[in-house]
Amino acid sequence: MTNSILPKKRVEDLSIIENRILNEDYFVLEVESQHPVENIVPGQFVEILVNDSKNTFLRRPISIYDVHPQRNTFELLIQIVGEGTQHLSKLTQGQKLDTIYPLGLGYTLSKAGSKVLLVGGGVGIAPLLYLAKKLHQNQVEVHILLGGRGKGNIIETERFSEFGKVYVSTNDGSVGEKGLVTEHSIMQNMNFDMIYSCGPDPMMKAVARLAFKSTIECEVSLENMMACGIGVCLCCVTPTTKGHQCVCTDGPVFNTRKLLWN
Repeated sequence: MTNSILPKKRVEDLSIIENRILNEDYFVLEVESQHPVENIVPGQFVEILVNDSKNTFLRRPISIYDVHPQRNTFELLIQIVGEGTQHLSKLTQGQKLDTIYPLGLGYTLSKAGSKVLLVGGGVGIAPLLYLAKKLHQNQVEVHILLGGRGKGNIIETERFSEFGKVYVSTNDGSVGEKGLVTEHSIMQNMNFDMIYSCGPDPMMKAVARLAFKSTIECEVSLENMMACGIGVCLCCVTPTTKGHQCVCTDGPVFNTRKLLWN
């Protein structure tokens, strides 16, 4: 299960330790905190204020990619999609990042001996690396399916392979099996105890349908627009079996049986 006591939210100017460029579309920021980070839960996220960007008024929600308690740092995997993320991609060691963290509710950790599947699409793989690490530490058998449009969208496979068996799917067949993640051969034999997913909504909905048909519990991390991250602006609400809930505070991770998806 996830931690029953979540770490307190804080606003902090985090120090940039490294900006690791993966390719023209993706980069990883490693940031250092002045506070302990070991209680961060897989699936939680941060809200970043993008300074000196004229057209970026709201904070940007970014998933926590990995956590390193021994050096009090954590990583953020970011895709360049606009002016705000383009600005973040140019940050250098020693600069500060105005951040609210850790936010949201994370994934439920499966018990030792379980067999699980993690399915990520594009930058949706971001919350799954730390999840894979924690599951591996819990002696869970981890299988990881990474999907993307093409080879350039498949990143960090070596890091994921440290914690489980990695499978790849691309729409154009440039690497791994050709087709959508739900068409991958591993999805045709659904003998898992739990499925975790993050990525585009159509992908997660398709994964959820397969999980439901196979009576497998499934958790997804939603990527609704989250302007504040603390449940005030109400722009990220999603319909659930408990009514409309804020993705930023009641999620971003939800069991798909609680989402009103067709």
